[in-house]
Amino acid sequence: MNIFVSNLSFNIQDEDLKDFFADYGEVTSAKIITDRETGQSRGFGFVEMSDDTAATKAIAELNEATVEGRTIRVTEARPKEDRPARASSQSGGGYNSRY
Repeated sequence: MNIFVSNLSFNIQDEDLKDFFADYGEVTSAKIITDRETGQSRGFGFVEMSDDTAATKAIAELNEATVEGRTIRVTEARPKEDRPARASSQSGGGYNSRY
C-alpha cells in the first residue's frame, strides 16, 4: 500500500520517514519529495509498505501525530488520475488570456 505523508518538517530525510513506519511492518520504500531546483524538502513524502493491514494500522496511528513540533497528516496515497484537476486547468484561460 502507498501512503502519503504531509506537513513534515523540512529536516526529515528519507531514512527518518522509513523509521517512523518501520515499527508497523516492512517498509519497501520511503521518499521525501524535494524541490527540483533547490533540493529542499517540500514537506511531504510517500511510504510504501508490503502489508496492507500493517499500513492501515500505521495510517490510523500516525495520522495527526506530532513529529518535530509539526502535526503530520497520513493518508492512503491516491493515484494521480483520482485527484481533482487544478482550478487553472479547468478555466480554459491561461497566461495572457482575454476571455
